[in-house]
Amino acid sequence: MLAKVLAISSTVALLVWMGFFFMGSLPLLILKHDTALDSRFIRGLFDVYFRALMATAAVGALGYALSGKPAIALVMAGLAGLAFFCRRWIVGRMDLARNAILADEPGAIGRFRRLHIGGMLFNAAQLAVLCVGMTQVAFI
Repeated sequence: MLAKVLAISSTVALLVWMGFFFMGSLPLLILKHDTALDSRFIRGLFDVYFRALMATAAVGALGYALSGKPAIALVMAGLAGLAFFCRRWIVGRMDLARNAILADEPGAIGRFRRLHIGGMLFNAAQLAVLCVGMTQVAFI
């Protein structure tokens, strides 16, 4: 019973994290991304999001594995792995773009903005896949 509660609650937490990130990062697109504070805040938001996604999906994978749902456990483990990779890739490139912004390199603000938009689109795709997948799979 505990494994099922753990699995379902982690799925709900994933939906909350993904929804919060999408709705919270959307208004940040109005920022010019040209100051250290703007870029540091957005980079920090992405970092926290990916860390939360990794932890929550890993707990979900464990919960689904213990409750006898290996396919969903693999999907959750894959989501945790994908969040790990995206954190390294997106946040790492944001750090490079932030340093370029501070050095007044041309095009740096555009690169940072594209990373911001790309990360949001990736999150929206993950959220859509998770929502559609939940309607197609029996959880309990």
